[in-house]
Amino acid sequence: MEFIKSAISTIAANGPPFLFVLILVVFFHELGHFLVARLCGVGVKTFSIGLGPELVGWYDRFGTRWRISAIPLGGYVKFVGDDNIASTPGADELATLVPSERELAFQSKSVGRRAAIVAAGPFANFLLAIVIFTGLVAYTGRLDNSPTVGAVVAGSVAEAADLRAGDVIVAVEGEKIETFLDIQRMVSVRGGQQTALTYERTGVRRTVSLVPRLQTVETREGPQSRGLLGVQRNMIPVGPIEAVEAGFSQTWMVISTSGVYLGRLLTGNESLEQLGGPIRVAEISGKVAGFGFAALINLVAVLSVSIGLFNLLPVPLLDGGHLVFYAVEAARGRPISERAQDIGFRIGLALVLALMVVTTWNDIVRHPSM
Repeated sequence: MEFIKSAISTIAANGPPFLFVLILVVFFHELGHFLVARLCGVGVKTFSIGLGPELVGWYDRFGTRWRISAIPLGGYVKFVGDDNIASTPGADELATLVPSERELAFQSKSVGRRAAIVAAGPFANFLLAIVIFTGLVAYTGRLDNSPTVGAVVAGSVAEAADLRAGDVIVAVEGEKIETFLDIQRMVSVRGGQQTALTYERTGVRRTVSLVPRLQTVETREGPQSRGLLGVQRNMIPVGPIEAVEAGFSQTWMVISTSGVYLGRLLTGNESLEQLGGPIRVAEISGKVAGFGFAALINLVAVLSVSIGLFNLLPVPLLDGGHLVFYAVEAARGRPISERAQDIGFRIGLALVLALMVVTTWNDIVRHPSM
């Protein structure tokens, strides 16, 4: 009971940014399914943001019930012919349809169209990430990896040492610096230690002695102590084409990084402790929102990619599981039996519920007070 109270308190405290992030990601995922279903001639009975009882709802001119539901932890699109909101095929449901309605049923469409509709959800998530990353790069520019100071953090060691934007750091403790990452690498291991830093300003080289501030930061390996100088990278303006290229590049980077983590997780080389549930997402949303809207919308892009990848897992009940069934159907020329699909969906439900238990347990462990 104490955990439930604390969980509700955490989510409520971070409510606006949490809902903004989650609803935007879920909406675009379901919108992908919805739009491609319409293009393929499938009737859509319900488009819901959230689960559980309906709070607000209305019908569009095509007869689709748009609804906002009470539990903002997901959403769904229910097609004509679906047995339930998980889009499992229902012979009983199809039997009740008149011929004109049966033509609109999801199950009446070719395997290629059904696969396209299912794949459209994750694809929409990836597209959302590309658009967001492209917009952010176009607005802010790209990070310059040269050792040029773009900005100095107020109250930092760098400010106390009179470092300024435009200064070029050329050496730390006599070691030549070529990139901004070199600065981070050298300074991070010298927290609390006297350090000689050489920089160039308007063609003149100067050397200053300073002590990088030792600070604990959160990493994937847990809290670590690092030395911080308090300088930020320079931002370089980019054109539209370069911004789009950066949008694709950053999206692919998130996909590949997540893919590597997932692979290590499945092979037992990565801990399940890194996984988090809604409480973790709410906390991160609240913290990120404190850095401004750009940081929050960046989180939307990262989470959108993660949701897209998760849904592509070959687990029955998820989009990836449906795609596996359709691939088998295409190969053998006929659908998998309804009983086999039902067993698959039950297994998928068990796996998803197990994942929910793991992520909830991790949230509890991260918050002993719960």
